Amino acid sequence: MTSQVRGVQLARLLGQWHALPGRRRSPDYAALAGAVRGLLADGRLPLGVRLPAERELAQALRISRTTVSAAYRELRESGHLASRRGAGSWTMLPRTHRVASTGLWTPQDDHDMIDLGVAALAAPPELVPAARAAAEDLPRYLGGAGYHPTGIVELREAVAHAYTERGLPTSADQIMVTNGTQHALDLVLRLALAPGAGVLVESPSYPNALAALAARRARITTHGLAADTGWDADLLLGSLRQARPKLAYLIPDFQNPTGHLMPADLRERLVATAHAVGTDLVIDESFVDLPLDGTVVPPPAAVFDRHSRVVTIGGLSKPFWGGLRIGWVRASAPQVQRLAATRVGVDMASPVLDQLVAVHLLADAPAIVAARRAQLTTQRDALLGALAQRLPDWRVTVPRGGVTLWAELDGPISSALARAAEEVGVRLAPGPRFGLDGTLERFLRLPFTLPAADLIEAVGRIAAVRYDLDRGGRPRWREPAVIA
Repeated sequence: MTSQVRGVQLARLLGQWHALPGRRRSPDYAALAGAVRGLLADGRLPLGVRLPAERELAQALRISRTTVSAAYRELRESGHLASRRGAGSWTMLPRTHRVASTGLWTPQDDHDMIDLGVAALAAPPELVPAARAAAEDLPRYLGGAGYHPTGIVELREAVAHAYTERGLPTSADQIMVTNGTQHALDLVLRLALAPGAGVLVESPSYPNALAALAARRARITTHGLAADTGWDADLLLGSLRQARPKLAYLIPDFQNPTGHLMPADLRERLVATAHAVGTDLVIDESFVDLPLDGTVVPPPAAVFDRHSRVVTIGGLSKPFWGGLRIGWVRASAPQVQRLAATRVGVDMASPVLDQLVAVHLLADAPAIVAARRAQLTTQRDALLGALAQRLPDWRVTVPRGGVTLWAELDGPISSALARAAEEVGVRLAPGPRFGLDGTLERFLRLPFTLPAADLIEAVGRIAAVRYDLDRGGRPRWREPAVIA
């Protein structure tokens, strides 16, 4: 059965669809059609969803039905809407689009695209030697079936040792190896979260985590982060006491996308409050290895856990390489065994060869991560300098680690800017992808994982289209196609 979005729901997603500078010089129907295309482009409006009837949407937006009719007609002409008399209208995309790694629908002919939608580094030079060494180690595993639901013991011991070095005593029995951090989160949610249960998340937060929670039909409560200071301790702990969610998903170490770092005293109070109200904490440490400017990282939240309330997830994607799909869960030994039992119904185990590569990379982690930090510092400073020069009205808090800037723009233009930037070869992840219900239009995530020259060029292109928005005019839409 085709799902349907109601008029009030679509109106909430559309937000300030006709409030952009200069947009009033274009017809309202064109602005409305463009806003719907933007929702489709960044994944907030799914494909195959039936849109509200023209009269219903007109009432929700408080505009004339004629405007909605004209917008729907333009969407049909551009290939973004299919209609059948008596059956309604449902969303689609023109031909020649594909799904990019960010989850966005993007054109195929993007060889010259500067992709700022992905916050991940290219592979380090040490990866190839590590792969060769792993291949030499592989024969000793070939005599068995190759299924290790919790991971090979060598890797689990290496990960456990890293936690112990950070002041959190950990044994191999407390580690489960997964196919990346997102897979780790999915398994934890399968085990710990019943459909419809309450969850507390930060706003903004990691889009793929929000998608995983939506797939579990979680009832999400948000704690808004201040753009410059991050968590408000009283509000965060008060939200836990009032909502008493089953689970809270938080990113205390260089939060994605803001880059904030949670102080140690708040971590301790957070764990104590979670225990008092019966909330399990899922702590995402994807960026914990990437402090910049000599920043000292507080102890892991699990240091303060005495009641097995904290489950920590992490992986190699950010400090090493996203193409090596290695993540992990750190929890109590009984929880790890329950996760392994849950996993059998999903994917059995992680590839042995990839795990052996990870073992060798972790052995060289101090040198590899030190080089990553130096690289990121240089690229971050280049991006900050370009923004200060070309877009001085944007506000950016300098992150103390991680790989992203969270920029506050000079207007609610994030989605419109992302659509315009695509036309000049820059792919962006607009602010609303990091929140719920179309909020965060004044914000944009900008990763500094590309070479400095690419970042400077990207900012120049973004600045050009930003100023074009002020001059108005209708956006040009590509007519390219869907490959799943």
